[in-house]
Amino acid sequence: MTPTGTVHDAAAEGAAALPLRSHRSFRAYWVGEAVTLAGSSVHGVALPVIAVLELDASPGQVSLLAAAATVPAFVLALPAGVAGDRYPKRKIMIGTDLTAAAVVSVVPVCWAAGVLSVPVLYAVALLMGALTVLHQAASIAIVPEIVDRAHMHPANARIAGAFSLADTAGTYDGTLVVGLLGAGRALWLDSVSYLFSAWCASRIRPHAARRAAADRPARMGDAIREGVRYVMRDPIQRPLVLSLAGLAYADGIVTTYFAYTLLTRLDSGSTGLGLVMGVTAAGGLAGAVVATRLVDRFGPARVMLTGVLAYAVCGVPLLVARPEPVWLGVIAAAGALRTAAAVAAGTTQRSLRQQLCPPELQSRAQQTSVWLVTGLRPAAALTAGAIAAVFSVHAALIAGTALYPVPAGLLWASPVRRLTTMPTAAPTPAKGPDHAP
Repeated sequence: MTPTGTVHDAAAEGAAALPLRSHRSFRAYWVGEAVTLAGSSVHGVALPVIAVLELDASPGQVSLLAAAATVPAFVLALPAGVAGDRYPKRKIMIGTDLTAAAVVSVVPVCWAAGVLSVPVLYAVALLMGALTVLHQAASIAIVPEIVDRAHMHPANARIAGAFSLADTAGTYDGTLVVGLLGAGRALWLDSVSYLFSAWCASRIRPHAARRAAADRPARMGDAIREGVRYVMRDPIQRPLVLSLAGLAYADGIVTTYFAYTLLTRLDSGSTGLGLVMGVTAAGGLAGAVVATRLVDRFGPARVMLTGVLAYAVCGVPLLVARPEPVWLGVIAAAGALRTAAAVAAGTTQRSLRQQLCPPELQSRAQQTSVWLVTGLRPAAALTAGAIAAVFSVHAALIAGTALYPVPAGLLWASPVRRLTTMPTAAPTPAKGPDHAP
């Protein structure tokens, strides 16, 4: 390594230990990711509007458009984890942001030229889904390369808070922008958000020593299996990931008919539905604010167990509600509390996994979790549909709510329940067939 590189690495090492408020790399990461998430919310509103109102897409075409955006998350999750561990994460983030800016701009260009069609929207949605998977595989796993491990949980809490705010604001602002500028023109703003995110990513200075182990060559299949085996054999990682997957499955059953129940059985109307969803999303910011203090006071195990149980309890009002305005308020308040609990527990879980995971497996471990969760979502929707067809929609909601406490049982039966403090150092994996040099 050159003297210049040595100086740069020493500077990155010193920067990693800085408090978050003085940490330039983390600030650049935090702002860039939040802005691009808000921008993504714009195209999440704009693409369906263009499809339905300007291209007269059929219900089947709208369904395919939604599928095109979500399929890559399952298909590419594990290979994306290999890429995140094999190549510099910052370069992946910059490359995917720049490519996303170009892909999104295809829609307004085709619209202006009069050649926009539903198949073009399919292609854009599919490519954006793939780029999002690749970007997130790197962006989530790069956090341990930016901040000191002692600051991992506060960093993840701030990220979750910013993302909750950006997601909520992006959805509402996206609706406003689409209404003012038109769906086609609004996508230029989304393209600009990706360019801004790429610029922010270029200002991140990861710690080189934590990247060194990621350069080991390996075949794609072997690298994927190594990551999955690590997660499934580790006594802490396995219950954390399986509990997250279980919660996603239960939640998928409930959310399949959440909006349907509000609009039909509870007669909320679109305004009531929007208010409930807005208040529910706002709870995520509150959870992010208190997450670190709760863990410092009660320990990570109690925060995660309490968070999952609170999530289960807060699902009950939807089961017993009546079509009265006061019940919408109760459901909204319960939704805000459950989102706060989910964020507090989720940031704690992610921080634990990142702190315990060896550097060369960070992205693959994260993407193993993503793969399980995304794979279970369509299964949950099919389960909800089957229960509703045989019994009723209300029975599907009861089944999903009854499954909510199961992840808490998985955590309680594992070594996770004995964690009273957050770890500060990652272990070095033992040499063997799963960790060949």
